[in-house]
Amino acid sequence: MVRGRPAVLLGLLVILAAVLAAVLAPVLAPYDPNAQMFDGLTLEGAPLPPGGAYLLGTDLLGRDLLSRLLYGARTSLIIGIVANGIAVLIGAVVGITAGYFRGWIGTALMGFTDLMMAFPALLLAIVLAAIFHPSLWIVALVIAMVNWVQVARVLYTQTSALSEREFVVSVRALGASDGRILWHHILPHVVPTIIVWATLGISTTVLLEATLSFLGIGVQPPTASWGNIIFENQTYFQSAPWLVFFPGICIVLLALSFNLVGDGLRDLLDPMQKGRG
Repeated sequence: MVRGRPAVLLGLLVILAAVLAAVLAPVLAPYDPNAQMFDGLTLEGAPLPPGGAYLLGTDLLGRDLLSRLLYGARTSLIIGIVANGIAVLIGAVVGITAGYFRGWIGTALMGFTDLMMAFPALLLAIVLAAIFHPSLWIVALVIAMVNWVQVARVLYTQTSALSEREFVVSVRALGASDGRILWHHILPHVVPTIIVWATLGISTTVLLEATLSFLGIGVQPPTASWGNIIFENQTYFQSAPWLVFFPGICIVLLALSFNLVGDGLRDLLDPMQKGRG
């Protein structure tokens, strides 16, 4: 996958760095991410710029920005993986079930899917996040609830086509049960699609979490999140731009890296993609 693809290799390295930062945050972080340092502000009460004892500077409360970014990587990765994992699971169950059984079951499931797709994902996420008390796991669940529909639609189309293939018709004629057909003959053909969506979707969930946190209805302070770091410090954008730039570049790099790796997996697992573009 990475041979002759430096962009994919770069994406893997960035993801690995983010995972290591998240896992080793207690070791790598020079300070407690929520500790307000007595020397973390200037005499005028402004954040300290990067350099010196605080490598990336401090925020408006005198907290070390590097420490908060390292712990924020945990939040982004946990939500990205958990939310996207739930979304892919729901989408796979709905899409494969509707595509295989069709009839009134498929009509009902895909009708509900189309209804969910009619609502703007961000608006629906904002409404759900506002209804429930935002926390790390609630935000992950909310994001999953708005992101499963694309997976369901793609897998429905693929499963519908597979159900008409000769090998499926043959095993059905031989008396194979629906469960056996789904497990042994349908699922192996859609697993590559599921893997690709499981990778590409993480970037979407990371961006959506950052958006919700920036709007103040995502992960709540003092828990560090790249989105709420920007939200908390946006008023200092002109006087202390590093408070917005550093978390912003972290979000962009992580989302871009998952997209690059997802594209590489798609080319590797889907023969139809090889040789294109």
